[in-house]
Amino acid sequence: MYPSEYQRLFENEQHHWWFCARRAIARALLDHYLPPARGRRRILDAGCGTGGNLALLRRYGRVVGLDLSPLALSLAHTRTTTGVTLTLGSLLAVPCADETFHLVTAFDVLYHQWVVDDVAALVELRRVLKPGGLLLVTDSAWRRLRSGHDEINLARERYEVPELRARLHRAGFEPLRVSYANSLLLPLILAIRAARRLTARGWEWPRSDVAPVPAPLNKLLYGVYRSEAALLPYVNLPRGSSVVAIARRR
Repeated sequence: MYPSEYQRLFENEQHHWWFCARRAIARALLDHYLPPARGRRRILDAGCGTGGNLALLRRYGRVVGLDLSPLALSLAHTRTTTGVTLTLGSLLAVPCADETFHLVTAFDVLYHQWVVDDVAALVELRRVLKPGGLLLVTDSAWRRLRSGHDEINLARERYEVPELRARLHRAGFEPLRVSYANSLLLPLILAIRAARRLTARGWEWPRSDVAPVPAPLNKLLYGVYRSEAALLPYVNLPRGSSVVAIARRR
């Protein structure tokens, strides 16, 4: 990710509709699948970025935020509280002992170019999970939606549900729920992507989708996307701009 994108992420991820709704979905899945044990639970947020999800995860136990970028960690440090530790490192070589964590999360991380082997990264995350521990993954979906936002965020690929499920199996996980997300807004997203392609003029610098949204529209989009949080613990959605998975270490 370009340094300017870390700053943009830091400034927007606490209130932007997309990030807020993603946290709502993550919370719904964790509330559904995690057994009660908050005081004893250890959590790894792999690829924590600028720390937008640390407060959510702190609800469930003590958190270690891991990221490859010193800049991201310096921004995340301003959000840390008691029970949160930040560590420099890669998903491909997590600097923690075997079977350390009860829960590992990877929010939109596996698709990055620096994760050169996503199955190897999943195997490494499995290594640091306790037997029976849970992995929560979110990521971008559907190659048709690839855009300048993917380029500026150094995205390697966008996932399909069958691919992500197969890679979880290969890495030694038992998938409990693998689904698309952000389904209700998919027609709008497709229309915006198509309009940008039609109006593109020659070479243009990649364009990020992370930007402030007028408050009424932000609230509306958040409400539409967040409505999926009540469904995803129980049903798989047929198509969407994101994928979400929760899996157990076998």
